Amino acid sequence: MTKKINLFLLGLGLAFGSQISFAADKPFQWPNGAKAAINLAYDDALPTQLDNAIPALDKYGLKGSFYLTLSAETVANRMADWRKAAINGHELANHTLFHQCSRVGAGREWVQPENDLDKVSAVQLAAQIRVGNTMLHAIDGKTERTFTTPCGDLNAGGTPYLPLVKNEFVAAKAAFGRVVPDMKTLDPYSVVVATPADVSGKELIAAVKEAAAKGTMMNFTFHGIGGDHLSISNEAHEELLKYLADNKDIYWTDTFVTIMKYVKEQQAKK
Repeated sequence: MTKKINLFLLGLGLAFGSQISFAADKPFQWPNGAKAAINLAYDDALPTQLDNAIPALDKYGLKGSFYLTLSAETVANRMADWRKAAINGHELANHTLFHQCSRVGAGREWVQPENDLDKVSAVQLAAQIRVGNTMLHAIDGKTERTFTTPCGDLNAGGTPYLPLVKNEFVAAKAAFGRVVPDMKTLDPYSVVVATPADVSGKELIAAVKEAAAKGTMMNFTFHGIGGDHLSISNEAHEELLKYLADNKDIYWTDTFVTIMKYVKEQQAKK
């Protein structure tokens, strides 16, 4: 997602599929007594993710989710680096081939005419997304994927496209927000994400503390780390990572696919 969203604004997203109910008096149980799940994700296959984010994650023993725009130069020119990241336990996930977004609305002037999502049919986009999964399989050999909607847009050519590819994914991030408000009603195919830019490490840590207080999830979607677009500083990023690494008894930090497989297993039990 490349649309800048203030970390502290709540977004409204499209929900589809069934809602799952849990006993009202029993909090959601995370593995090993953790209070919250944290996903560190990175969109658009940017160079600073390979150069800065992955080394920092490896330093602290944390795993991240990387949503690759598969036409990005880093995929063509640094595929060995992405393959190494996958071997080291990081998730490679689908962010479409071309990152098409709607050109309608303020702040969308950067969208090129050939990438206008309003000019692509839902069927066409769904086919492209499936090709993206094939490309990712060629890189890492895996078959389970998650998805993030470019720009948070849910329609292609005026038609919802996520229902056409839902069965291709374990889960999808498809709404802007802050902390997941309630695990009881979480739709795995419309999970909220925060896309922080120009924020401090303290602000990021405050968000994960809120998730622990609620017993839910915090899903960060970063872009540039120490450079590129919608960036946060290396210092803010590392401050968050160090805090999570120092508090593994409180926070379960893992890839989105791993977290959501667990969540869906728990939902199935209910």
